[in-house]
Amino acid sequence: MATKARVMYDFAAEPGNNELTVNEGEIITITNPDVGGGWLEGRNSKGERGLVPTDYVEILPNDGKDPFSCGNSVADQAFLDSLSASTAQANSSAAISNNQQVSSGNDPWSAWSASKSGNWDSTDGWGAKPEGTTAQRNTSNNWDTAFGHPQAYQGPATGDDDEWDEDWSDPRAAAPYFKDSESAEAGAAQRGNSRAGSSSMKLPLNKFPGFAKPGMEQYLLAKPLAKPKEKIPIIVGDYGPMWVYPTSTFDCVVADPRKGSKMYGLKSYIEYQLTPTNTNRSVNHRYKHFDWLYERLLVKFGSAIPIPSLPDKQVTGRFEEEFIKMRMERLQAWMTRMCRHPVISESELFQQFLNFRDEKEWKSGKRKAEKDELVGVMIFSTMEPEAPDLDLLEIEQKCDAVSKFTRAMDDGVKELLTVGQEHWKRCTGPLPKEYQKIGKALQSLATVFSSSGYQGETDLNAAITEAGKTYEEIAGLVAEQPKKDLHFLMECNHEYKGFLGCFPDIIGAHKGAIEKVKESDKLVATSKITPQDKQNMVKRVGTMSYALQAEMNHFHSNRIYDYNSVIRLYLEQQVQFYETIAEKLRQALGRFPVM
Repeated sequence: MATKARVMYDFAAEPGNNELTVNEGEIITITNPDVGGGWLEGRNSKGERGLVPTDYVEILPNDGKDPFSCGNSVADQAFLDSLSASTAQANSSAAISNNQQVSSGNDPWSAWSASKSGNWDSTDGWGAKPEGTTAQRNTSNNWDTAFGHPQAYQGPATGDDDEWDEDWSDPRAAAPYFKDSESAEAGAAQRGNSRAGSSSMKLPLNKFPGFAKPGMEQYLLAKPLAKPKEKIPIIVGDYGPMWVYPTSTFDCVVADPRKGSKMYGLKSYIEYQLTPTNTNRSVNHRYKHFDWLYERLLVKFGSAIPIPSLPDKQVTGRFEEEFIKMRMERLQAWMTRMCRHPVISESELFQQFLNFRDEKEWKSGKRKAEKDELVGVMIFSTMEPEAPDLDLLEIEQKCDAVSKFTRAMDDGVKELLTVGQEHWKRCTGPLPKEYQKIGKALQSLATVFSSSGYQGETDLNAAITEAGKTYEEIAGLVAEQPKKDLHFLMECNHEYKGFLGCFPDIIGAHKGAIEKVKESDKLVATSKITPQDKQNMVKRVGTMSYALQAEMNHFHSNRIYDYNSVIRLYLEQQVQFYETIAEKLRQALGRFPVM
């Protein structure tokens, strides 16, 4: 009997890409269940065949009965039974977060002002996390909310390295940039919510040692900590603890996006050229490689350093010129941000991503990174502060200060994003129309005046007509201006929104460590640990505190530079904009006869 599948979500085929358009609730026949890259081949009731994202369908039992008609399937029930209470709670939070992402309107920032459950608007997001685990991935930092809605992290493809030669186009479709389709956005939100209860839990923990075991106790109570080969020094500078910056810095230019294909042309992908400015030797990477780098950086450094998310994956419209341009712009911003960080940029992981020489070296470096055990909170074991030990009260005060500032800044960023979103809508909608109405009304008035037959008003009528045309030109200027100034302010603001969305988890790890030190008094009293063990715990939590202070000093220096630059640009463009309008109005005024 042929295998049947029920379509879970609508999917629109990409023209010329051998895909099959399917609709939610439709039953299709699976003709090839594993084409590769997260796709299968299916046939609909009309006999049409094509590729469909694997995550968009649910395989039906052999009897062809739809499990949705009578509760969960056996496989679903077994999966649900295997979940722990904590995992179920995490997915409940993820579903709420996705539900709050629904975008309204056709401007590119409409989803940004939505509050993010589990982070800033939830006190739980700022509570102590006993194991100090990091869960920064896509909680409140989705660069591409403009293209659709956040997705649950699926993790790198399971299996051997050869799978990384296959296309890994994520099948979660998203609306193209500026696409005015509320139904499409609502559908994307629904798909995100539906998957929150299942696919978001498929984290390959075996690949991430720091996430698979309780790392906080391992870090605080190990005696002694093994001396790692890699060292991350922390020094005390003019503004307090700081990372050690390299003597020479570099950037990485992301350019030359090219469309490639595989599987005999059945599947396509976009490849980008990356050129570090310190070597000028280019390497090529596809989006899935960027995604792998993000995951590895998050796993390794996420307990100490905020790692902003990448632009989201996309299926529908992913080869459209406007989308490719926007994605490249945001990948460039992400890579520049990573290059500017003294710890990230100098790490073996990041350097290998930019400097591998052939496929063999790339795969070897990838395997090595995935076997790295200095991940999660164990990254603090590599840090060596050149500073005196801190007492627990001072550590707690420093942590609270960071928590208070980042939360307050998030409120400010959120407010500016909301105001900017509203201003963008006004400038690209009602305001230009008002100028157009004024322009047309003036020209209509001039036409009426011309019908009088009076000889002495020709100059006046011509001047009124030109004034009307001037207002129509102003309408065009108003509509285009946000792309020249507000766009950059919003992009910068949203990037910092992503950074700030990482801090609740980082703060949670620190508070969790502080609580464990406080609990250590009971352990000493019952002789379960020695006073020296407690002293070591305080010292290690002090190392975490120095790392947090060093990261905040880096954050503040970048914040001051970035906001100074982007707001100066915004004001310069605004001055030029109004000067252009003023000049056009002067020219229109000069056409009127002097009485």
